[in-house]
Amino acid sequence: MAKFQYTYQKIVDLKSSEKTQAEWLLSSAVSKLNAEEMTLENLLKERSDWLEKLQEASEKVVSLSSIRVVQLYLEFIESSIAQKRSDVRLAKQEVESSRSHLTDRMMDEKVWLKAKDHARDRFRFVALAKEQNELDEMATVRFVAPAR
Repeated sequence: MAKFQYTYQKIVDLKSSEKTQAEWLLSSAVSKLNAEEMTLENLLKERSDWLEKLQEASEKVVSLSSIRVVQLYLEFIESSIAQKRSDVRLAKQEVESSRSHLTDRMMDEKVWLKAKDHARDRFRFVALAKEQNELDEMATVRFVAPAR
């Protein structure tokens, strides 16, 4: 029986490669999102720690300049938190975009794999029909040969 070779195998391979690349992009985007969220958590914790220090300083006798330094640093942390929240939002959008891209690539690959399966099924059907015709012809020749 002849071996099946799909005419469009290179396209199937390309679609599979595109899906793999999309998976890598999604993985990268998720890693970036996790890093951004972790940095945001650290900034929020740092803000909390400095607010606690400011509260403690207000209960003690501390110079006004040291309180002002803490307030300025807290303002800096607040602006960093705002920027980091923006970065997290952008990272989430990138994850969603990558997820959507991966879904599209998976659909493309699935379509081409299904087409390949249909082509293989047609090939098998034709090959089996051809083989059956050959067997029928051999049986007919054997049956007719002794009758002569």
